Amino acid sequence: MKNRKKPPYDMVAKVSKKVTKRPLYIVGIDEAGRGPLAGPVAVGVFIVERKKAKNVLKKANDSKKISEIKREVIFEEAKGMSFRGMCYWDVSLIRADIIDKKGISFAIRTGLSKSLSKVIKHFKLRPAEVEVLLDGSLYAPKEYVHQETIIKGDSLVPVIGMASIMAKVTRDRYMIRLAKKYPEYGFDIHKGYGTKKHYFAIKRAGISPEHRKTWIKSSID
Repeated sequence: MKNRKKPPYDMVAKVSKKVTKRPLYIVGIDEAGRGPLAGPVAVGVFIVERKKAKNVLKKANDSKKISEIKREVIFEEAKGMSFRGMCYWDVSLIRADIIDKKGISFAIRTGLSKSLSKVIKHFKLRPAEVEVLLDGSLYAPKEYVHQETIIKGDSLVPVIGMASIMAKVTRDRYMIRLAKKYPEYGFDIHKGYGTKKHYFAIKRAGISPEHRKTWIKSSID
């Protein structure tokens, strides 16, 4: 089986068959923290002007495939580029109690809509003026007529890879801060995922306000 090559930086969404002019801005979207037992889910949205994409996104890749140190370096570089007006990004963190009440799909849709709206407003754009590329099973609101969902997009499409990194680092930093408030759980080590040590801590200390109660129940039943 041949390896799939990464699509070019100016790849165009296939959803709209009538597109005759490529949007000048591309947006990548990915989430982090869908599966943990504790903490929020994070939705990252990254926007860049098409002509600047190659320089801005040259280090982007799936956040799960690069080291924590490298993610931190790329994250800080992206912050600097955003400050200089080369790009913009936003990450929404949707709390564990919302996930329990409304479900993970609702939480991700909420975060996606919020951050997507914020980044296009930053450049004073309308939904029809951007091309939105999303990872996995994610979809943008229907008013974003130029959108494409790409399986393994975080590995194949640099702008999605950058959104993945921004979401992952933001969430990890949040979990490290939570570890100071709830030191008995080791959130700084496992970031809320269901490790043996995490399950042991839950049995010993009980469930914190940051835990997804319905997830813990379903994983034990």
